[in-house]
Amino acid sequence: MSEPVGIRVEGVHFGYPGRPVLRGVDVAVEPGELTALVGLNGCGKSTLLRIVAGLLRPGEGRVLVGGHDLARRSRRATARHVALLHQSAPAVPGMTVRQLVRQGRYAARGPLGMLREGDDAVVRRALDDVGVAAWAERPVDSLSGGERQRVRLAMALAQDTRVLLLDEPTTYLDLHHQLDVLQTVVRLREERGLTVVMVLHDLAHAARFAERIVALRDGGVVADGAPKEVVTPGFLADVLRVAGRVGRDPEGDWPVCYPDHPLPSSK
Repeated sequence: MSEPVGIRVEGVHFGYPGRPVLRGVDVAVEPGELTALVGLNGCGKSTLLRIVAGLLRPGEGRVLVGGHDLARRSRRATARHVALLHQSAPAVPGMTVRQLVRQGRYAARGPLGMLREGDDAVVRRALDDVGVAAWAERPVDSLSGGERQRVRLAMALAQDTRVLLLDEPTTYLDLHHQLDVLQTVVRLREERGLTVVMVLHDLAHAARFAERIVALRDGGVVADGAPKEVVTPGFLADVLRVAGRVGRDPEGDWPVCYPDHPLPSSK
């Protein structure tokens, strides 16, 4: 197993004409760490993830993965080091699970390599690690939402990178499948030595599964630390705009939030 790599986001600005999104973001993710990005809709979480994946270029600042500046790498070269699981992806009618997972090998194999029939060892391992090998010949569009998300996770793993980025991986899933996906990510991080950054809307999941929480508001970092340190009633008010209380899980000792009511918009 290769050593995990770290991520450094240094002074990153990004925006569109008349609409700044990120304003001088600094984040350092240690090798092998599992970090959750949280905040209200529109605060820049998904944009930051796409910049770290090399899909967007910052207007100012830089991103380093394993010490290498992404500005000096092509998108395909970056995809050999960073895998991104998007919020959603359109189903391709008739595509099987095996065919979809094989798409994760594009960065490594290239267009000509993708024409070759058969799986390589990386695809087989991805199917096995996520527990979807038995579905390999099933059409993806015949799967449930939770099953499909596991297959998409296998596709991301097939990129065979040291960094895994997940943009709201539990969106639209019921609680059973939310926990299934998150526990699978935690297990794979340990087994594969991955550095993982997840955008999560559910603060309860972030507080339970992440080692660290980074909160964004108005395009900047407003909280950064271990869940026990940063998740407080003030955090709920300042970051998520809700009044509430914070307790502790009696078994795991992670923070448990009890939101009471929304607060007026700060704008």
